[in-house]
Amino acid sequence: MSSLRLIGSSAEFQTVLDRIEMVARVDSAVLIQGETGTGKEVIAQAIHESSPRCKNRFVAVNCAAIPGALLESELFGHERGAFTGAVAQTTGRFQAADRGTLFLDEIGDLPLELQPKLLRVLQEKQCERLGCGRPAQVDVRVIAATNQDLWGMVQERKFRADLYYRLNVFPIMLPPLRERIDDIPLLVEHFVLRLAKQQAKSIERVPDEVMEVLKGHDWPGNIRELQNVIERAVIMTVGPALQLNGTELRRAKPDLVPARTLADAARAHIIAILRETNWVVGGRRGAAEWLGVPRTTLITMMQRLGISREAFRSDARHPDRPDETRNDRLQPASPDQSDGLTSREQMHFLQDRLAG
Repeated sequence: MSSLRLIGSSAEFQTVLDRIEMVARVDSAVLIQGETGTGKEVIAQAIHESSPRCKNRFVAVNCAAIPGALLESELFGHERGAFTGAVAQTTGRFQAADRGTLFLDEIGDLPLELQPKLLRVLQEKQCERLGCGRPAQVDVRVIAATNQDLWGMVQERKFRADLYYRLNVFPIMLPPLRERIDDIPLLVEHFVLRLAKQQAKSIERVPDEVMEVLKGHDWPGNIRELQNVIERAVIMTVGPALQLNGTELRRAKPDLVPARTLADAARAHIIAILRETNWVVGGRRGAAEWLGVPRTTLITMMQRLGISREAFRSDARHPDRPDETRNDRLQPASPDQSDGLTSREQMHFLQDRLAG
């Protein structure tokens, strides 16, 4: 197995380890799926290190972090003069990973126009630098990962079906941390030892009450969130026992305030989506895309409902202050008017109500 320490003894995680062992010794494409923070790149590295390719390079590319206009050059390379600013020849990630493994993270964000080119490389084992008419042979094992519903994107024509089938030869589904409760003590011990060493502290134990708090949290950010919580706890700990401010975990959960009107419900829902997207409204990962409405429509609804990042921060600082702008913008609808509607239909229903 891999030299990486894969931590966990639960039945759910053992299934993942079994699948890593099965697929590592062959060159088949792997599609790793799981929520944000579940450790998809760690699993990809474990597959590489357990494979015959382990002595060659593991090259990682985050498809969401590179603008679409630059991603083609990043993957396949370019010739000098291939486009404005191309002052030298570059080697793409495929050639850099020759005889090794290429990890394509956030594959669901790969632009549609690049998907046929990736498919061709996977099929023909050849890639062509931008501005070069000669294909180069490449020997690369591809592992892709996503936190999106890739099959749902195929059905919505946002991802090519042929590329999906090519990547999904051997799927690995990573369970969220809330389904690996038995692994939390092992992960906590690992993070405490490592982080205490980094901070030159001596933390000898984790009190039972602290462990119970950690096991009781639902961990929407999964292992990444757990690591951050432990790091913060190690920083604040004085003495040999780990100290944890449990109220911070409880505060992370959204406050459930009953909606008195349709405007309340709309405002709460839109704010929740905006928080998920870090208040990004437009673009492929923006709130408008999540809600299924045009960006301009969402901006208009936010204005009518009095939603802004500044106002939201003010509400958080003064939770007991009455907000007279929340309930006078829209009269309550009759209870059966929006029953049975999908999320997107409800947004259009709200849009019509607001316009009126």
